[in-house]
Amino acid sequence: MSLVIHQRQQSDVVILDLNGRLWILDLPLRELMNRLINEGKRDFVLNLANVDYIDSSGLGQLITIWTSIQNRGGQMAILSPTKRVERLFDITRLCTVFPIFEKEEDAVRKARRTSN
Repeated sequence: MSLVIHQRQQSDVVILDLNGRLWILDLPLRELMNRLINEGKRDFVLNLANVDYIDSSGLGQLITIWTSIQNRGGQMAILSPTKRVERLFDITRLCTVFPIFEKEEDAVRKARRTSN
């Protein structure tokens, strides 16, 4: 299943609802994030509630995206990962890097820059 991304905005935070697999054969997330960052967007929530699989390439994309956002003074939060994805974050210790939330309002609050 190809990755499908729905974009929405809550004030200054871009929320991306992802559906499908985040893996080596799909690069639309990285391409979209690069475009949004180049447009000046800095604060993001990635909703992973409907992502059933992430491989090492997908993890690499998330790390690259997170680094790009951090380097520009932005924030990124993860929303509602599936149990399988949450376990992957635990195993790889990425749960200590990415703030992970179950409620959208908490994720949006975290993603807002402190300057706002």
